[in-house]
Amino acid sequence: MKKNIFLLFLFACAILKTASAQQLEGAINFHGFVDNREYAKSSRYSPTYFGARFSPEVGILVDSAHRFRIGVNILKQFGSKDFADKISPVIYYQYQKQKHNFFIGAFPRLNLIDDYPIALLSDTLNYFRPNIEGMFYQYKTANFKQNLWIDWTGKQTATDRETFLFGFSGKYQPGLFYLSHYAYMFHNALSATSPPNQHLEDNGAVELLLGLDFSKKTFLDSLTISAGPLVSIERTRNVTGIQTPAGLITYLYAAYKQFAVKNTFYKGEGHHLINGDMFYSDKQYDRLDVSWKPIKYKNIEGGFVFSFHFLNGIIDSQQAFSLRYALSGGKNLDKKR
Repeated sequence: MKKNIFLLFLFACAILKTASAQQLEGAINFHGFVDNREYAKSSRYSPTYFGARFSPEVGILVDSAHRFRIGVNILKQFGSKDFADKISPVIYYQYQKQKHNFFIGAFPRLNLIDDYPIALLSDTLNYFRPNIEGMFYQYKTANFKQNLWIDWTGKQTATDRETFLFGFSGKYQPGLFYLSHYAYMFHNALSATSPPNQHLEDNGAVELLLGLDFSKKTFLDSLTISAGPLVSIERTRNVTGIQTPAGLITYLYAAYKQFAVKNTFYKGEGHHLINGDMFYSDKQYDRLDVSWKPIKYKNIEGGFVFSFHFLNGIIDSQQAFSLRYALSGGKNLDKKR
């Protein structure tokens, strides 16, 4: 681990040495979180996630469109005896110009695919897998955007299985109405010396939403409603055929100043989504999130979310606090300019 950090440091020094004709830039990101989950009434695992992440980056902006960055993402889970529980590299190239935005490398998922519904991709990914390791492309105009991405999550070895996720999402909003979609597939392949009882798995989902955005027509800062089908695609090869459980999902979101309310209701067949939220294994489920963000100052934002999970006649609960700090900037080092 120390050797890897030293190599990253040497590479960062090499970037700084060659940046005299470029723009040197960097970023510092911090994420502190506590998430207490009380799921005993529904007989689900009730963890408490409590920790912090620190992720510094340094790099060069070659011109107005091309960027190289290197850094680390360090996770510390409070109560752990280790100095750091996980240190992940951050190293990527970005091309950003007009309607196009492209990444390749190991780069933060924040503001790229962190808006996926948690039915598809669980919110715990923000705590324990904050980076995409692969590629991401976005095409965006004033009222349309489309994302394509692949996240390589496991390298095949004699004992480890090859795993990756690939997906696409987008939104079209010409006015009051909008149409959005989210889709991905998780491919759980075999290890190099797979035992007979190891089977390849395909596991993913598609969610299509038709919505109304009343944000500009009320005193609220935001008011949206949407609904559409949620369909998962599940298969264990040579064991089961392709299964496609489906149902209807609806969303209501309202926000005013520091406060927000979000209600999510699902009714249909139960899903088994490996990367999704566990509650969608039930045929009917309602979630109410009440949030308050008392901290919002320059580069700092923090707040509480109180969540209530209604299913099978019982109510589970969840209390979370999250604080993010993000600072970025650059300096032109070309003396001739």
